[in-house]
Order: sequence, then C-alpha cells, then structure tokens
Amino acid sequence: MMSSTYEVGIGPRGSITRDSSYELKFQCRYSGSAVEALVVEVNTVPPSPPVSQNGPLRVELRLANGQCTTKGCSDEDMYTSYYSEADYPVTKVLREPVYVEVRILERTDPNLILVLDHCWVTSNPEPMSLPQWDLLLNGCPYKVDHHLTIMLAVGHSGLQYPSHYKHFVVKMFTFVDQSSLVPLQKRIFIHCTTSVCHPSTTESCEPSCGSRTRRSISEDLKDCEETVVVSSGEVILLSHLPVSEANLADKEEDCSLSFNIL
Repeated sequence: MMSSTYEVGIGPRGSITRDSSYELKFQCRYSGSAVEALVVEVNTVPPSPPVSQNGPLRVELRLANGQCTTKGCSDEDMYTSYYSEADYPVTKVLREPVYVEVRILERTDPNLILVLDHCWVTSNPEPMSLPQWDLLLNGCPYKVDHHLTIMLAVGHSGLQYPSHYKHFVVKMFTFVDQSSLVPLQKRIFIHCTTSVCHPSTTESCEPSCGSRTRRSISEDLKDCEETVVVSSGEVILLSHLPVSEANLADKEEDCSLSFNIL
C-alpha cells in the first residue's frame, strides 16, 4: 500500500487540514520458476486551485424603472424591474424619484460586502467633468442637499447575496449656472466609487453616518479590493410629464399655492 501525507495545522482549540488523504493498494504475482521486473512511475500532481481567489472586481450601476404591480408599494418594492440599454436616455421630471442599484457581478462569496464610498452626479458622461453634485460622501447622504439621498436596506429583498447590493433613491434635479441660476444642460449621469470589503471582528464595513467625527470608509477598512468607478446611462429632465402619463395623485402633489399680499 502506498499513501500520501498531508499537512495538519494545530491550534489551541483544535486542528485542521486542507489536504485530502490518498491511498493506493497494489499486488504483484509471479511464477516460482521465473523472475519478473516491476517498474513503478510516480507523477506529481499539481495543487488544486483555492476555493476562493482574487480576481477583477466587476460592479454594475443600473436604474430601476419604478414600476410596481402591487398596491401600496414602498421604495424597496420598486427594485423588481430595470431599464435596459435600449431604454436610455431615461426621462424624469424634477423631484421624481430615481431608484439606483449598485451590485457586484460574478461573485458568490456571501461574506463580501459592497461598499459605496462616494456617489455623485455630473451633466456629462465623464465622471470627473464639471459641474458635479454629491449624493453620498463616505457612504452617507450628502447633508448639504435639502432632499437627502435615501439609503434603502436590501437584507430582506429575497436576493441570494444581499450584501452584494446597494440601493438608494435620489430626487431628480438639474444643474444651474452659478451666477445667473439659469438651468444648464437638462441631463445627468450618476457615478459611484465602489470597493469590496471583508468584514472582521473590528470592522463592520458599514459607515457610521451618525458620528460627528466620521472618517472616510477607505481609511477605516483595511481589507478592501481595488476601487472601481461605475456610471449610469443618461437621464434627461422633462419640464412636465405628458397628460397621458400623469395620474391624479401626481397632479395633486404638483399643485402650487399662491398668496396675495395686501
């Protein structure tokens, strides 16, 4: 019998191995009146690849179309269908919610957590172009905005790996000129810097938005993969919805109140 050895790791409360045992039994028979030669060739087997290994980080930013078939839908229920590439540019009106999803692609490790460090909007597809408006800073809603970006929980959404997803809602806006306050190009593009975090006993991978002395997520997390920037397609601002698309609830919400000062 020929057997292989395996490496054992010994710890204070138990021992482990990541090697498999191997045994080979063989038998030789020969005639008593003859001498036979036996040649055995042993070939080395390359080690098997690890179960989990590093690779390029693929992240996607897409917009949910805000359609819900059930009554009394919440913001979380809007993430059931999404705009396809053929649907862009997407049209929205001022203050209409834009449902944003960022997700990790092609990863099956349930311990990975998607991190959004910075999300912002530009009027051009280039992420570093100007003007810009922040949506999330250090993973938290930009407090200067009077209509804060709303972060949504995805833990009970039925997704296989909910920690691989981030959902947030933005109220549609348009850029204006700094001096004249005249609206500029009526289109926006949404961008986010993303990374993947491995939680530990000291780091939860979640931002502390309530802390007054909040540091950057990238400074706090010690075990993150490379940062990736993802962007949305073009979203165009309409001055108003066509009458056929506007329902009574929208009309009531958009009503304005005028005052006469005597």
